[in-house]
Amino acid sequence: MIRLRQVGLTTSCRVLAILGTVILAPTFLWQGVRPRRSAFVRRYQGPPSAKEPAPEGSQYNCQEDGECVVEECPPTGCRNSLDVRMDDMWYDLSGWRKAHPAGKHWIDYYDGRDATEVMHAFHSAKGREMMKRMPRSKNFKELEAQCSPVTPLTRSFRKLRKKLEDEGWWQRDLALEARQWLIWALVTGLGVACARSGGWPSVAGVVLLALANTQAGWLAHDYIHGVDTFADRMRFMGPLCAGMSPLWWSDKHNKHHALTNEIGVDEDIATDPVLFVRAPDPKNDSWNRRIQHLTVPFSFSMLFVVWRTDSIKVIWNELRKKKPRKGAITEAVLLAIHWTLVFALIPWHIIPVYILLSGLITAIITTATHQSEEMFENFNPDFVDNQFRSTRDATVRNPFSKWLWGGMQYQLEHHLFPSMPRSKYPALQPILKKFADVNKVPGGHRSSGAMELVWENWKLYSEVAHAEPKPGAPPTRGRQHHVTA
Repeated sequence: MIRLRQVGLTTSCRVLAILGTVILAPTFLWQGVRPRRSAFVRRYQGPPSAKEPAPEGSQYNCQEDGECVVEECPPTGCRNSLDVRMDDMWYDLSGWRKAHPAGKHWIDYYDGRDATEVMHAFHSAKGREMMKRMPRSKNFKELEAQCSPVTPLTRSFRKLRKKLEDEGWWQRDLALEARQWLIWALVTGLGVACARSGGWPSVAGVVLLALANTQAGWLAHDYIHGVDTFADRMRFMGPLCAGMSPLWWSDKHNKHHALTNEIGVDEDIATDPVLFVRAPDPKNDSWNRRIQHLTVPFSFSMLFVVWRTDSIKVIWNELRKKKPRKGAITEAVLLAIHWTLVFALIPWHIIPVYILLSGLITAIITTATHQSEEMFENFNPDFVDNQFRSTRDATVRNPFSKWLWGGMQYQLEHHLFPSMPRSKYPALQPILKKFADVNKVPGGHRSSGAMELVWENWKLYSEVAHAEPKPGAPPTRGRQHHVTA
């Protein structure tokens, strides 16, 4: 018996050593030396002084680094302007559209609209400084007259954001980051050891691996959103540890953040024909809607199967392009290493079980804080108002639940400040509550118990399952946003 325990312990230690080497090596290789704390977040230097509009008969052509040069228009004529307002200034981004690293669709969404909050939410100080090199729009007076005015709520929010930036809220706590990593590595290592033991310990292995997989997703989520140097260097955790592509995730998830609960655009609520969040038009209906409240656990469990498959598809399509996006090749290599390690370390019959269980856990958390809230059939020009109306925090009361939710219990804090390290959200919550009270936000800062949110989410699926189809209901995906001014 003692000999068997020694063998089990040796196996566990070996597994943990292998995992530690594989997981931590890329950190040191990619980082070189540990950056100084003060180097993590570059300060945004305020509103830019943009380039003058291009002269008549010419247009700007911009590179990915934001350098724009004036060129003569081709014989077919100059491009139509693509105008976006940021920090009260209008920019013609028609020459930058194709060069935008995250894709031209992002520029299209905000043609003729204000993108200030989205710009600051998703971009680093370096990216925001690049605005200084963008050309100004020619017809800014006409554009200003057509665009929705900036609301007092948004003005107050911009002051709050600047105050938080000045106070250093985007600085990361390295000790806390290390602790989160060590907990994840320990749970992963124990999960692998138990899964390889066979018998009843393998059941514990499934649970531990499912929890570790969910936590890998939360950590990667935090780093992919991050705009600091440390987060950028930790983006490898997405493909290597969670099996998900940051390129795929950014395309899908940032759209959810920018246009939360907007029907036809937000892909996080576009889960039909498997799960419907609203009664559909008869032509978009499905037989399984009538039983979706009964099959929701199975549907939820497929989350990581879908996400990991989509990640591979996106990277495969990128590699087939003449010029793949930056990072695509690295992500492909890391995804290959991820799956090699999974199949090498974990018994094959355990793999689908823990992935399905992790999908169930993660889907319960990710759907609970939005789907029972307000949804929009049209574009809401007030980003801040949109987030307060479409997002609710979850109240979790014990240490395990707090760890399990991975910061997603602070959903409103995350949606208003997605690039802020999640460790800051507990302290940010009372500040946002006061902000909502002072600015008389309708409904204020809303929070409900975790189990109450899960119950309300299930009730939504049940109500939609029993609802009659609604002729003329808008589809949940495919709505175009290009509105040339």
